[in-house]
Amino acid sequence: MRIRAKIILTALPLIITPLLLSGVASYFSAANGISCGAERFLGYKSAELQRYAESQWALLVENNYAGKADMDAAAQKAVELYAQSIITSGASGGEPADMPVTEKIFAVDASGAVVMETSTVSLSGNERDNLLRQLEEENSGIMTATIGGAERVFRAFYFPPFRWHVITSEEKAVLYHDINRIKSQTILIIAASSVLAVALLILLSSMLTRPLSKLTHTMNAIITKGDMSGRVSVEYRDETGNLAGTFNMMITGLENAYHEIKRHAFEAVLAQKKEQRIRQIFQKYVPKDLIDKFFASPESMLVGDNRDLSILFSDIRGFTTISEAMRPDELVHSLNRYFSGQVDIIMNRSGIVDKYIGDAIMAFWGAPVKHEDDITQSVLSGLDMIDALNGFNAKQRELGKPEFHIGIGVNYGTVTVGNIGSERKMDYTVIGDTVNLASRLEGLTKMYHADMLVSESVYNALREQGDPPFHTRLLDTVAVKGKTKGVKIFAVKRGLTEKEVRAWAIHNQGMRLYYNRSFAEAAVQFRQTLALLPKDFNATALLERAENYRRNPPPLDWDGVEVMKSK
Repeated sequence: MRIRAKIILTALPLIITPLLLSGVASYFSAANGISCGAERFLGYKSAELQRYAESQWALLVENNYAGKADMDAAAQKAVELYAQSIITSGASGGEPADMPVTEKIFAVDASGAVVMETSTVSLSGNERDNLLRQLEEENSGIMTATIGGAERVFRAFYFPPFRWHVITSEEKAVLYHDINRIKSQTILIIAASSVLAVALLILLSSMLTRPLSKLTHTMNAIITKGDMSGRVSVEYRDETGNLAGTFNMMITGLENAYHEIKRHAFEAVLAQKKEQRIRQIFQKYVPKDLIDKFFASPESMLVGDNRDLSILFSDIRGFTTISEAMRPDELVHSLNRYFSGQVDIIMNRSGIVDKYIGDAIMAFWGAPVKHEDDITQSVLSGLDMIDALNGFNAKQRELGKPEFHIGIGVNYGTVTVGNIGSERKMDYTVIGDTVNLASRLEGLTKMYHADMLVSESVYNALREQGDPPFHTRLLDTVAVKGKTKGVKIFAVKRGLTEKEVRAWAIHNQGMRLYYNRSFAEAAVQFRQTLALLPKDFNATALLERAENYRRNPPPLDWDGVEVMKSK
């Protein structure tokens, strides 16, 4: 065999194989990235549409409109309009106006009939049956089906309130268009590179017609061992030397390029995962303190913690009656004004608004960042919320709308605080008996004719920190529903008149006598309280109770606890 043929047959596999491997590896890496991105994009749209549908239904439920045909239809239309707004293919997605809209979002009912569509969807009998069969499998991943004569890739979810299967789809050819393009380009590049390599080898081999025993020996050794780390020794600065140098450089370049591609791909995946994780964590939180604390260490946000926190519950009294007297748009407008003012007060005093429960507000102090005056700030927030209601109600009267009246309960104690929920949706929240008691206190404000009640733990903590900038009055010792141990409850108020200051002091003295079983002396104190505040509900109730116990003493193990039958 001629030496030219030997050179070509020896060098060609060494060039084509790494080129083919690197091209194929690059293709699969890019294709996998594009495929995953496209599928995640469909999943993201499907999840966003599901969240929007759930928010629309929650709005109907909160306003007692669920089940009304016209309101359900309006919510369904809103979901359809939102689906149209997230279409991103064709002219609707920013492409040229003559580009067809290939993306389709539609919903089918249990029979397979199309009940919502962003653009016309026609299903044949076989297509409908196949689609329903796939939907019944409740597969949460990517699925493929023939829809309207075209093979489409889709994600789906079932929305029980509407009895819809909602489908977000794209033509398979469009979704994976870039992968096919990359495949064609990869084949073209490999073919062109191969042709070029062969041409160069033929050209160079024509120059090596003289005996090249050492060069041939080295190249044969590389082929025999199959080790690309081998290099040809350059002994002369002529055509043979140039060939050997070029060959060595080519092998080195291919190895470096392959390692560089792997390194960049690995770094890109790491960066993408880190960015996605940070976004998913921080988009769930509003408080700046929370973001500042955990930004450097997102993993720590997933760990629960037991802490002593101050919990506040606020609720609008008679909200059902108010809602029945107002149109839905007027009610929402009034609630938004009310929440805006109340939430600003809480956040300005370093509180965290945990959640809205219908017309109620739940907030807490002491997490994620603890302050020395958290308890005081929680009580002052409640008092500020009551004061702010005067301005709000003045505006309501000016608009001819019903006034709002609220009750507030504050408790202090140990709770579990942390991220609670699922991978898809989490809340930074608190749970425990301390939270439940705060809610019960808010409910007791109606029974005791008080705007705001705080627990014994709040009262004691405030006393340990010094005299608070407000007044307190002991009203009772109660055991709320589900509990047997009694808790002292206190009314809180600031800006008392001189007469109220005297009356509250006398009342508190009466309570000390009352719990010492000195019922006759306690009754005298409560009468003096009523002399200063003739219509005081709590003094009247306690006077009746003291007089009853004076005539009919309680058992020796009496501890003054009143068991609440509700709340």
